[in-house]
Amino acid sequence: MRRTIIAALLTAAATPAAAAPDYQTQIQADYDRDLGKLWDQFHRNPELSFREIKTSATMAAELRKVPGMQVTEKVGQTGVVAVLKNGAGPVVLIRADMDGLPVEEKSGLPNASKVRQVGVDGVEAPVMHACGHDTHIVALLATARRMAALKDRWNGTLVFIVQPAEERIAGAKAMIADGLYTKFPKPQYALGFHVAAAMETGKVAAGEAIQYSSSDSIDITVPGVGAHGASPHMGKDPVYMASQIVVALQGLISRERPPLSPGVITVGSFHSGLKHNIISDEAKLQVTVRANDEATRAQLTAGVKRIAAGIGTLNAMPADKMPVVTVIEGTPTTINDTPLAKRLNAVMVDTLGAANVVPFEQMGMGAEDFAYFVQPDTGVRGYYFAVGGTPKAVFDAEKNGGPAVPSHHSPLFKITPEPVVVTGATAMTAAVLDLMKPGAATGAAQ
Repeated sequence: MRRTIIAALLTAAATPAAAAPDYQTQIQADYDRDLGKLWDQFHRNPELSFREIKTSATMAAELRKVPGMQVTEKVGQTGVVAVLKNGAGPVVLIRADMDGLPVEEKSGLPNASKVRQVGVDGVEAPVMHACGHDTHIVALLATARRMAALKDRWNGTLVFIVQPAEERIAGAKAMIADGLYTKFPKPQYALGFHVAAAMETGKVAAGEAIQYSSSDSIDITVPGVGAHGASPHMGKDPVYMASQIVVALQGLISRERPPLSPGVITVGSFHSGLKHNIISDEAKLQVTVRANDEATRAQLTAGVKRIAAGIGTLNAMPADKMPVVTVIEGTPTTINDTPLAKRLNAVMVDTLGAANVVPFEQMGMGAEDFAYFVQPDTGVRGYYFAVGGTPKAVFDAEKNGGPAVPSHHSPLFKITPEPVVVTGATAMTAAVLDLMKPGAATGAAQ
């Protein structure tokens, strides 16, 4: 697949560079006038998943300023749905996520977040836009403004959604459960993008099959029997048992999966005990499991349960004190519709120029709950793309011994918002105009 994409891009590269579309100038003007200030506001004031009260209110107010937009708030708790109708034609959904992360910002930016907030788990934490969702929602506004101004170039219905809780991979499900596809026009197509810190600004990339991996969050509670640290034989040490589980989990990847079949199991949290010389009576692990297909996803999740139970048996734990495994949230793989991706990748080349449309490569096993909008049983065809967020000069400096480009979810994370918003909104506008050009069919077979 990657060779096919590269061959297509090399062919396209032989053609003259594309001229910037006329609406890109207006997107840039909007950013210079007020959207840049709005990004600054969002970046200074991030909010945690399902706690995006101010963010959603601001987005709803801004969307209501767009002529013809019908806005509904509190869909899926804090989500916003805005509908723009322009006669008969396809229905296209455009999604942007808005939540921040429980991370203390150390980016050094002048508008670095100082916010603290209590999350849905009841824990107060520092909050940061450490994944770039602030650029996503600003780009959605830029796209909404352009589409409202370009009604002579398209027909149909646009559904803009401002989604909560992507970082908990729960917001998409919540909006669907709250009637996104029944109370509002159901789309034939769903589109979205994510900024990529590891990609150069001005460039975009979309796979013609898998775009992101699945992810399941799993809690493991390991009961023990408390005792004095000097008399371990008098108790059952949950730290020791949980440590055995941590080590054994990696065998699921290294010894039960084919070497060329990807999968990741990460133990992100390990908590037990309160004092040096006390064997506690419980340990808690927080684990993520990632895969690129549903069969592997099921195999790994079942393996976690098997290993936890096996460690309990190995340590002669009674039935009422066996480790407990709870899958608390998850998302399937995000798969782009292949014909749609080929079509819109060609639109990206025509709009941005072949040099700015690069082959998509998974550089990790990140996940996206955008997958729920385009599951096979929905009949909705999806196209999700990446937009570069780091200037070339920063990559050049890194190669010459300068600071490494921070990853997503890092307290050092920082991207350059202006080219992300302008490129993202330009690409999104181009894709939507192609799908909704006058005379376009409304059926899913298009």
